[in-house]
Amino acid sequence: MTRFAVLGALAGFVAAANPAQAADLPVAPEPVDYVRICDAYGARFYYLPGTETCLRVGGRVRTEFRVRNFGDAPNAWGDRDSDGYQWRARGYLYLDARTATEFGTLRSFIEMYGTATNDDNTSFTMDKAYIQWGGLLAGRNSSNFDFFTGYSYNAQIESYSDATLEQAAYTFAFGNGFNATVAVEDRSGRETSLGLNNGTQSYGGTRMPDFVAALGVNQGWGEAQLMGAIHQVYPNATYNGVTGGSEDELGWAIGGGVEFLFGGLANGGSVALQAVYTDGASAYGSTGWDSRITDAVWTGSSTKTTKTWNVFGGINLGLTNTIQANLEGGYHNVDGGTSAYDFTQWDATGNIVWEPVSGFIMGPELQYRNVDFNSASGLSDTSEIYGTFRLQRTF
Repeated sequence: MTRFAVLGALAGFVAAANPAQAADLPVAPEPVDYVRICDAYGARFYYLPGTETCLRVGGRVRTEFRVRNFGDAPNAWGDRDSDGYQWRARGYLYLDARTATEFGTLRSFIEMYGTATNDDNTSFTMDKAYIQWGGLLAGRNSSNFDFFTGYSYNAQIESYSDATLEQAAYTFAFGNGFNATVAVEDRSGRETSLGLNNGTQSYGGTRMPDFVAALGVNQGWGEAQLMGAIHQVYPNATYNGVTGGSEDELGWAIGGGVEFLFGGLANGGSVALQAVYTDGASAYGSTGWDSRITDAVWTGSSTKTTKTWNVFGGINLGLTNTIQANLEGGYHNVDGGTSAYDFTQWDATGNIVWEPVSGFIMGPELQYRNVDFNSASGLSDTSEIYGTFRLQRTF
């Protein structure tokens, strides 16, 4: 005990005699909260240092083996210069930044991805990039006309309209889930061919954007929407040169859709149905048309707009907590101005999706499309089959 007391006294004396050395002893730093969690907009947001802006960073990796059309000939497998299969990988990046202001949330959103297919990795797409402030949205985003955009992967063809394009839109929220949107959208993403001499001709340059309006409701039972659009049909100079004059037309589209949620399964389910009629605006009926589709046809004396009827829908079944089944399809009838451009098209898609881990899915998909051309076209009817197996992780 005496020895320990003496050693303690000596240590205190040395420290007092050497204050500089005592001051140099390491001091544990105070804990610092370098990342502040932002819970105002949901999970996984955090504050950007030195700001009141909340940011969420996410991504997705997708790889799939795609068997190209192996239906009735002519098909991809019968053409030695066509790829019978595609092996594709795609990587997504999502950035979502939000700031509270006295006029509502100020949001900036970016979704971009790069794609490599059969060793060609040169594809890059800025899929979405917009600014949202309260009810105002400006930039590149999904069209305000589109409602049901499928339950399945729809990896190679689709039955419905699913367009992403530049726009300026304002949404009015009325309460109880009701809302209305008016928008100006880029016409370029809604152009289809123009029929000419049993061939097709492209559009001229942009002059007038499309105008879109939608009225929707979203409640516990599901959601519904009514929508309409106005679209300029603007033939290019070569087309006008053949006709001998300018034959611009004003196309339009109207539609409505509904989706119901239901229980009774391990993970619930839903069923959706939508109908769209177009006159000179065929791309609002579907973005999965056969290439024969037109917006209008030159009859020899005038430009006659193409009219289409489109009915499509699907069902989603949550069979278990990790397995779901999806089935969907559509029927499309085209009155192309002259009988050479008339055809009917119907398509169906089904898949099984397994999610063994949250955010990680895999499964096969089979798709079918049938096109029945009017005999005046001189074209043979087609019967196409596509297959895809996908693995995808979202984080």
